Amino acid sequence: MKRITIVLLAVFFFLAISGLILIQLYWIRGAIAVTDQQFRYLANKALESVVLGLEEKELIQNIVEDIDPASTDSVTAIVPSNSPLAKKLQRYQSNSALLEMYGLNNPGKPIAITSSGHKIYLSSENISTFSTDEATEPSSQIANSEIKGRVTNKIVSLEKIMEKILRNTPDIRERINPEKLKDELRTALNNVGIYLDFEFSIRSGRYGTIWKTPGYNDKPGTNKFIIQLFPNDPVPSQNQIVLYCLQEQHYKFEKIGNLGFITLLFTLILLILSTGTFIVIFRQKKISEIRNDFINNMTHELKTPISTISLASQMMADKTIAEKDKNIDGLAKVISDESMRLKFQVEKVLQMAIFERIKMKLHLVETDVHSVIEKAVENFALQIDNRNGMITTDLKATRTFVYIDEIHFLNSISNLIDNAIKYSKDKPDITVSTWNNKKGIMITIDDKGIGISKENLRRIFDKFFRVHSGNVHNVKGFGLGLSYVKKIIDEHNGSIKAESQVNKGTKFTLFLPQNRIK
Repeated sequence: MKRITIVLLAVFFFLAISGLILIQLYWIRGAIAVTDQQFRYLANKALESVVLGLEEKELIQNIVEDIDPASTDSVTAIVPSNSPLAKKLQRYQSNSALLEMYGLNNPGKPIAITSSGHKIYLSSENISTFSTDEATEPSSQIANSEIKGRVTNKIVSLEKIMEKILRNTPDIRERINPEKLKDELRTALNNVGIYLDFEFSIRSGRYGTIWKTPGYNDKPGTNKFIIQLFPNDPVPSQNQIVLYCLQEQHYKFEKIGNLGFITLLFTLILLILSTGTFIVIFRQKKISEIRNDFINNMTHELKTPISTISLASQMMADKTIAEKDKNIDGLAKVISDESMRLKFQVEKVLQMAIFERIKMKLHLVETDVHSVIEKAVENFALQIDNRNGMITTDLKATRTFVYIDEIHFLNSISNLIDNAIKYSKDKPDITVSTWNNKKGIMITIDDKGIGISKENLRRIFDKFFRVHSGNVHNVKGFGLGLSYVKKIIDEHNGSIKAESQVNKGTKFTLFLPQNRIK
């Protein structure tokens, strides 16, 4: 798959994910708004039920007090059929236990029983339909008159009672019991599913705030619910209940928070997984390109000595060339050198393959590091001379014995010196230095070659990675040398780092701890 195709797929995928996230955020915002409206509706509904309950209880109480149920055994209260009070009184909930005790739990007869046990017959018929005789001789009560002495039945008209109520409106402080009101508010909120703690106050247009709960806060910014008390008073008043719920946001979060959180969580997981997938795809694409370059380079590196060996063998076998003109010794040396070169390249590839599959086993022996460095420098002396370069040693370390695997460590130093020679334009100028610190020995290989750019410097220890050599055309290799060096130094519990500037050179710094590696 082409790189541009992968990039386009990634762009379209992330656009789709971004759209999904925006839709989720829009949905959550809408859900929050709906939840807020639902909360306000339920809170207002609870307040309305409390206010209606207060008004109905006050109305019934006024009626009961006026007809004086203590002086009679029963009262028939006549409510005009066209009066709105008739419907209110029909909704009045009697004490069901007392109704059953009196044997009056007949739903066809609207009966209210007071807390003292007196019966009130509520009728929506016109008062003219009742006669005095019928009213004064209730047959059902006469049978029990022996107990009470005399049973009376009193007929009253609620029109006169209502006129009295409308003329005399008590002070709000006399009409409200704050503690009972608090209990009623708690019950009403629980009935609509709001179980949050709340604070409230009772406010009067004449007196201001006449009562409030201890934690009530009148500062702006709180989502308060305000409802008028006794809205059906003949003269409209400014008496109000002001209420707000604590942890209102917690209520809203409980309604949509879990679903919204899970939605965002899975969207985030999807985004992370997709990002990781495309990162892996790009890395695999890069590795594939590097492997292809490695295969092409390896083919070239292996093909060159094979071709040289083949050509030398053909010359030695050519009968048309006189024996004296064949230079058998020279051809044999070419074959030997190219065979060794081929062997070295094949071993390097096999060595890295082994490193990938099994843990390296080092043969650690206490060794003089300076002797290993001098051996490596000596091996490259002829190559340096052929290019009219120079390699200088500045070995200042005083504690030079370290537990190392001499063969692998020699190969590592040789690889670094070899790279310094390869990446020098004309005459190589290389310095190998050592010194001690508190923990071990430091080794640097410094050259004045073409250098490495910053973007390439962080990848030079990656397997198969090769820095572009610019105008240097004799650079050969598989991109395995530095990855091999890093692995060897890491296995010795050491470290390696590189510093470089383009066209100014590169310096590799190695550290080896001077303690026994187990």
